[in-house]
Amino acid sequence: MSVVTPYVSYLLWLIAGYLDFACHRRTQLPQTSGLRESALHLAQLALLAVAMTLGLALTIGPAVFAALVVLVASHAVLGFLDTRQAYGRREIRPFEQHLHSVLDLAPVAALWWTFSWWYRADAPLTWRDPPAPTAVWITVIAPALLLCVTPALLELRAALAVARARRRSEPARG
Repeated sequence: MSVVTPYVSYLLWLIAGYLDFACHRRTQLPQTSGLRESALHLAQLALLAVAMTLGLALTIGPAVFAALVVLVASHAVLGFLDTRQAYGRREIRPFEQHLHSVLDLAPVAALWWTFSWWYRADAPLTWRDPPAPTAVWITVIAPALLLCVTPALLELRAALAVARARRRSEPARG
């Protein structure tokens, strides 16, 4: 199997993530569902960052694959909580909901691809040998930082600013 198709799929998934953050900006997430939803987005990103790091750094055997399953399942649970947090607080348009479908399915598809291509039932918990080349790490991490992590951090910064402004404008309790 060629690595081109999974990598292009990965880039399309990241673009879907970028477009989702654009939808958040359009529906004024910092002013509506705010800090809670933004924190859930960062938690989802963190789970998948750990999963990608494990996949790139370690041999994919039973222990690593089990960890990947837990991370992907946790991402799905946080995705559900994310939507519940936003629902009723800000508009979730059909395009954004479709993006959520892509964002939810991609980690499961990546898990399947990892199992079909890299999984070895006899693999102990060890570092990859040979290690993934630096170019692979860069081609995985750089687009994720640009397309998803940066917008997530900007969203968090805006949500924090709104939360601070609201606290300052609240009357003092005595």
